Amino acid sequence: MTDIFDVIADGTRRDILQLLLRRSTEGDGGTSVTEIVSELGVSQPTVSKHLRVLREAELVTVREDGQRRFYSIAAGPLEAVDDWLVPFLVDAYGEQAPDVDLPMLPLPDGAAHAAEVVGRAAASAKHAVTSALRRFGS
Repeated sequence: MTDIFDVIADGTRRDILQLLLRRSTEGDGGTSVTEIVSELGVSQPTVSKHLRVLREAELVTVREDGQRRFYSIAAGPLEAVDDWLVPFLVDAYGEQAPDVDLPMLPLPDGAAHAAEVVGRAAASAKHAVTSALRRFGS
């Protein structure tokens, strides 16, 4: 599998991911290649090439409907990036870490808020344990 950092290093692929994330809040039917080409102003062959890389990295899913393909974001593999970044943010800001308002995939009712609270608590606990282990020389 390709290193996730190599995949997201490309600006066009990041633009595609951001577009798919934005569109995911509007509905779950996916976004067609034609819509991506139109929205980003990039050629169809270029978009197709980048979508292939994103598919291979499992960052997008595809749904076929006749000759058309509809793409949706699959954010799971981005957890590796999140896991890598969190210690830097916590170390840099400590308790003063800024609130980051990221667009979330649609979740029912209060689930988005609960997920954010749990995520922050988990990151804080992980940092506390890591810091304690460093202090004790483990």
